Amino acid sequence: MLTAVLGLTGALIFGSADFLGGLAAKRISSVLATAVAATSGLVALLLFLPFVGGAWSAEAVLWGAASGVSGAIAISLLYACLAIGPMSILSPLTAVVSAVVPATVGLAGGDRLAPIGYWALGLALLAVVLVGFVPERGAVRPSLIGVLMALGSGAMIGAFMIMIDLTPEDSGLVPLVLNRAVNGSIMFAVVGLLALVALRRRRALTVAGTLPATTGEAGADAIANASADTQTNADATSHRRSTLFIGLRLAAACGVVDVVANFLLLLGIRAGDLSVMSVLTAMYPAGTILLAAVVLRERIAPVQWLGLALALAAAGMLALA
Repeated sequence: MLTAVLGLTGALIFGSADFLGGLAAKRISSVLATAVAATSGLVALLLFLPFVGGAWSAEAVLWGAASGVSGAIAISLLYACLAIGPMSILSPLTAVVSAVVPATVGLAGGDRLAPIGYWALGLALLAVVLVGFVPERGAVRPSLIGVLMALGSGAMIGAFMIMIDLTPEDSGLVPLVLNRAVNGSIMFAVVGLLALVALRRRRALTVAGTLPATTGEAGADAIANASADTQTNADATSHRRSTLFIGLRLAAACGVVDVVANFLLLLGIRAGDLSVMSVLTAMYPAGTILLAAVVLRERIAPVQWLGLALALAAAGMLALA
């Protein structure tokens, strides 16, 4: 019962974090949003570490750091495949793979359920597909590269769960601290690299460009236009700064919420079976969809309502199992 509650609650909170991350990515780059979220999550974990505790062992550090690498790869592949699209196919595909990989490892490693539990796992996987499915008009077939990226992202998310399951029972928050530290370092390194490439490209264009002549009447017009443009540029700069500030705040909130979800995942894995927690956690699109419906007034498709109902039914069956 406890595992089912932790898994379903964690999935909803994971979805909430994704919702905040999506809002942040609309205002700042998705890579920067991910880096900021990892940093705020790390700060939150360090604040709670003295209260929750955890033994710093070689296994905790190793698996925690490795899970940070897998998380960075998973996020990169996820954003890349969703950019290629169609999201309505690749998003649920990623979620299903993220459930199947650790569930298979867990069952192979000795997880045992009552017969109703196996039926519940199958029902939960169906729920994941239905909840994550967003009907798109004129949706095209996914490309091979898009499918491969979705499979890779799901596998890396599953690998993250497997690595957390391998951490010692007494490690507490230590694995999550290492996860955030490594994840944030990788993402900020990517941000710095992209910024460096953009700066060099801008300099190259400046050197290659030519300045228009501004003599005589044309020069007077240019001066007048420049004066008007100055105010326009000032307004645009102010808007960009406001957008950046809001994006950074949303990304920071995303990181804190995501840490809460990871903590529930950690508790669920320690208290129950990896196979159950992985399938329940894969229902994270439900949290994103519900928040989008409440906050952004987005419509929930009937097939998604069916998926949400099946998710609750599967969670109840797993509680009995």
